[in-house]
Amino acid sequence: MPNWSRFAEIIHAHERYLLTSHIRPDCDALGSELGMAGILEALGKRVTIVNGMATPPNLAFIDPAKRIKVIGEDVQLDDLDDIEVLMVLDTSAWAQLGPMSNVIRATKAKKIVVDHHVSEDDLGAEPFKNTTAEATGRLVVEAAEELGVALTPEIAMPVFAAIATDTGWYRFRSASSGTYRIAAKLIDAGASPSGIYGDLYEKDTLGRVRLRGVILSRVRCELDGRLAHTYVLKEDFEKTGALPSDTEDAINMALAIDGVQFAVIFVEQATGGFKLSFRNRCELDCSQIAEQFDGGGHKAAAGAFQKGTFEEVQPKVLDVVRAAMR
Repeated sequence: MPNWSRFAEIIHAHERYLLTSHIRPDCDALGSELGMAGILEALGKRVTIVNGMATPPNLAFIDPAKRIKVIGEDVQLDDLDDIEVLMVLDTSAWAQLGPMSNVIRATKAKKIVVDHHVSEDDLGAEPFKNTTAEATGRLVVEAAEELGVALTPEIAMPVFAAIATDTGWYRFRSASSGTYRIAAKLIDAGASPSGIYGDLYEKDTLGRVRLRGVILSRVRCELDGRLAHTYVLKEDFEKTGALPSDTEDAINMALAIDGVQFAVIFVEQATGGFKLSFRNRCELDCSQIAEQFDGGGHKAAAGAFQKGTFEEVQPKVLDVVRAAMR
């Protein structure tokens, strides 16, 4: 469990903060950043949020004020010289930080990590982690309680989105009775579940729908239907009019097939190589599979990246998964 009294000690001792999270940011990353920014600002702190990649268009609703900046585009390294604390949320891995890794290595500011992932690197930061937490958003709520900051609608909305998405809208095994109690606090503070759900799941573009059709058409099952896998190539985005961010959660469509216990999706990146995503509903640990490819995550959900062509990457990864499932 995080040492929240130590966390509060650090917060009260400093005034200028930089918040960041992982590349290809999801709602837990973005929502945790925005929620934490609201908490710090309620204490009179000065806060800047900068990520290594832009917020995906389908998640832009979470940041209506466009507070989250991109390093090298909206903000340069020299603009961040005066920060006192650099807080990394929802990751503990160098590979997940992209261009922000240069900022973290160069800064003289104190570094802290607020995260719930099992996998971690030495970022030279003081950790505030709980690997049993269902989302980093939960840790943001706990931080607010420790600091005595009341939840506002501006804090509650992004944090509710963070927790809801990382628990699959509260259907994953990670969701507990405590998750629902936190959700209730956020709703009482002004989060609108129906509004957030609508923004997340009821505003698909035609390109996103078409891409999902491609992904579903390529699903293959093996090992008596226990393993499902599919893929996306670079040209698929142009053909369908979809964006790379439109692959978010697509793997869950394969996992939803009756009898499937483990699912893998290969997503080719614009610069080459493949992003790998793993999901399970069995005892096989996704993070242990991902770590074999220099990735990481959770037992039920993890990711990694592999260089190479599809013909090189797919058999190598699937052979590891098959061996683990047999």
